Amino acid sequence: MLPGSVQRTEKAPCFHQLNPVVSHDGDLVIGVFLSLFSLEVNRLMTAELFQRPPNKPCETYQWLFKNTQQVLALIDAIKEINRDPKLLPNISLGFQVYNAYHSDARTLESSLRWLSGQYQFIPNYSCRKQNRTVAVIGGGTSTLSVQMSTLLNLYKFPQISYGPFDSTLSDKVQFPSLYQMAPKDSSLPKGVVRLIVHFQWNWIGLVATDDMRGEQFLWKMRAEMVKNGVCVSFTEKIPFTERRHTESQEAFMPRIFTSSTKVIVIHGDTDSLMILRNSEMPLFSIHKVWIATSHWDVTRRNFYIEGHAFHGALIFSLLTSEIPGFKASVKAATPSKYPDDILLRSFWLSAFRCPDEGEITQQETCSSNASSKTLPLCSFDKSITGLSYTMHNTIYAVAWALHEMFMRKLEKSSMADEEYLGPHSWQLHSFLRNTQFTNSAGDQVFVDENRRPEAQYAIMNYMYFAKENDGLVKVGQFVPTAPLGQDFTICEEAIMWGWKDSKVPRGVCSDSCGPGFRKTPLDGEAACCFECTPCAEGEISGHMNAEQCTKCPETEYPNKQRDRCLPKIVTFLNVEEPLGMTLVFVAVSFSLLTALVLLIFVKYQNTPIVKANNRTLSYTLLICLIFCFLCSLLFIGRPTTVTCLLQQTVFAVVFTVAVSSILAKTMIVVLAFRGVRPGSRIHTFLHPRVSNYIVLICSGIQVILCGTWLGTAPPFPEADTHSEYGHIIIRCNEGSILVFYCVLGYMALLALASFTVAFLARNLPDTFNEAKFITFSMLVFCSVWASFVPTYQSSKGKAMVTVEIFSILASSAGLLGCIFIPKCFVILLKAERNTQAQIKNKWDSRGNV
Repeated sequence: MLPGSVQRTEKAPCFHQLNPVVSHDGDLVIGVFLSLFSLEVNRLMTAELFQRPPNKPCETYQWLFKNTQQVLALIDAIKEINRDPKLLPNISLGFQVYNAYHSDARTLESSLRWLSGQYQFIPNYSCRKQNRTVAVIGGGTSTLSVQMSTLLNLYKFPQISYGPFDSTLSDKVQFPSLYQMAPKDSSLPKGVVRLIVHFQWNWIGLVATDDMRGEQFLWKMRAEMVKNGVCVSFTEKIPFTERRHTESQEAFMPRIFTSSTKVIVIHGDTDSLMILRNSEMPLFSIHKVWIATSHWDVTRRNFYIEGHAFHGALIFSLLTSEIPGFKASVKAATPSKYPDDILLRSFWLSAFRCPDEGEITQQETCSSNASSKTLPLCSFDKSITGLSYTMHNTIYAVAWALHEMFMRKLEKSSMADEEYLGPHSWQLHSFLRNTQFTNSAGDQVFVDENRRPEAQYAIMNYMYFAKENDGLVKVGQFVPTAPLGQDFTICEEAIMWGWKDSKVPRGVCSDSCGPGFRKTPLDGEAACCFECTPCAEGEISGHMNAEQCTKCPETEYPNKQRDRCLPKIVTFLNVEEPLGMTLVFVAVSFSLLTALVLLIFVKYQNTPIVKANNRTLSYTLLICLIFCFLCSLLFIGRPTTVTCLLQQTVFAVVFTVAVSSILAKTMIVVLAFRGVRPGSRIHTFLHPRVSNYIVLICSGIQVILCGTWLGTAPPFPEADTHSEYGHIIIRCNEGSILVFYCVLGYMALLALASFTVAFLARNLPDTFNEAKFITFSMLVFCSVWASFVPTYQSSKGKAMVTVEIFSILASSAGLLGCIFIPKCFVILLKAERNTQAQIKNKWDSRGNV
């Protein structure tokens, strides 16, 4: 690949046993460990491990095709440095590339072979004629970095990791000789959760490698998910060694593919993906949305059918600058240009699926001049990857550190050739940790981790079609250092989700609760799993997935959907509405009818039927009935403070006077008939003033009760917001409900007394008393008010007022109809019966006296 490249093939019957795989001589040499191929992982591997002969020369291995770009980035950087007269003048850099297996034993074996310089390792002995190795570049994964560091720290070799950044490796006490070149990825969980929240997913599966880096990612992801209301459906950890892979693959993939979770976040590195892709896929396709983090390349696979499962995946890829000339170098790297490069030749045979044995044919697909453009994405990246970009910076970091070290020595003294060409590797540490430079892409590069910026990510959408036709399309980006609102962008229209439709998949445990519902947690389930319960009466929820319903203000009420509050309609028993107009008409009509009866009694005041039962009490009763009918008008219309004070008190006093008048009339009749015998003492109670005293005393007690009521807890207007749905009823509050029922009870007591006295006098001569009429009227009166109490208690809003008005009108009409209408009938239509002679005839004919 470079002039002077040396391939060691004479002792290696199998390609994967070549160590180094490829090398290039130079004044100073950099050891590089890359994962270029791996032993195949299959079910029979464990069974055959102790059955195959120990001297079996070859094992089946598989290419990690896309890692070849890292070798090309290494070669490209070495070329540029060796051509640059300002960087390491008169000194050439060389390299030795070793394969890094994803295995503890294999990685340690490769490191020991590199240290000894021999195919067979001899402890603490180097077969190199001159120690020109200055640094080691390796650790495409954190696991490999730790495995290599265990050995390299003993020799103080500067070890530079080009793999994903791992905060665990920043511990200089445990890893004093290890440096990381990758940008920090501490903001990656935040970016992934931003993507999840953007698509309103909340039921997420997490898959990460079973190491410290994977554990840190899971811990940060859970913290971000909790802050954003996202739940973890399951957590799976991928074993990071091939040895453990065969032990867990039978249970690992089935758990992922059979879970109800549609969105799965994967975090790891390229070698971890190798384990995932070698796991058994389900017989039928279960579409999942895979969100892969920066160093997990879902395009890497063995066969074209394996891309089907990752179609529509979203990948957080490192946002890197393009290195000038790199694409051209990659396109130019063909077997025909480097005929002695066994690495490139083997890669070419495998990538183009040419025969494993024999020479490269002249066929178009297997031609040594074939363009890498024709290679599918799973085999070769056309654009520089994050690992290749970091590899390029790593080579330059070593070169600049060496340059600074030699310049410092030249300033102090002139050096001999031996010292110039053979610096001690441990001397590089002090210069390496302070190295900073601007690379050919124009980016500032720092070896010091504390000065290194956060990684920026391009969000790529993986699209798989058929026959290895696939690609990555940029659909967004996440720049942690950008202002809030500009740090995350996504183009939904450009995303291809699945095979059937282009709708955003549902990544939720439970369907969202719409407005009018609230979330009800399920016992034993995550917070994202819930049931939707309708809001209770009087409550609303105006947004999706409401945790709690909220009550409407007193002046508002929920609509039927219970998703917003509407202003309540202020209402009362209005005279303009049909019910109010009807009640007013009835009250006025009855009051006019009562006034007409009063006029008839006044006009015929000297007739026997009017004079027979105390005209004064009859006039008083008729006047009270007029006011009884009219006082019902106080209950109609918008209540005010004045009307509320007058409603119950006027009604109570007027009705008490009316009932007291009936009681006085009845008692006078009884006393008159009991006092007809000569010398009876009852004659002293037949004076007209006695009836007046009865009315005044009975009414006075009611007046005292009403005065007490007004003085202690008077009625007042209030807004009843609960009685009628959607309305605010303006009504009068009784104030003291106890006094209210005491007033009603006193009237009931007087009515019961009147009924009792009238009932006892019912058999007296009809012409001279109205006891039967009073008995029947009081029966109607008591029935009305007895039914009033339970009806009033069970009514609400305007119904309470209507019930009371109806009771007033019905009881007043009962008194008017039962007592006075029969007399008016006689006065107006039966005048011949309203004479003294007729009265005497009836008296004598009965012979009762």
